[in-house]
Amino acid sequence: MAESKTPKKAGVFDIRLVIALLIGGYGLVLTIMGIGFTTEKELAKAADVNINLWAGIGMLVFGLLFVLWAKLRPIVVPPAAEGEGGE
Repeated sequence: MAESKTPKKAGVFDIRLVIALLIGGYGLVLTIMGIGFTTEKELAKAADVNINLWAGIGMLVFGLLFVLWAKLRPIVVPPAAEGEGGE
């Protein structure tokens, strides 16, 4: 069976997308906790800074930047050379 010689993109196997998913998931949880579940007592401990909210927003931005990086500069997997492929 002949394989095409066109290079392929890594797609969902790109580690940057996995990192973006993990950081973005944690960022979403922190953002929700910062918006809805932070008490005045917790804010007083943190010098009136909603740390969960700001850390969550930062993580969401970081995850978004990783997704943009992966989409704008995809990893290209070169085609296998003749004789390679394990068959």
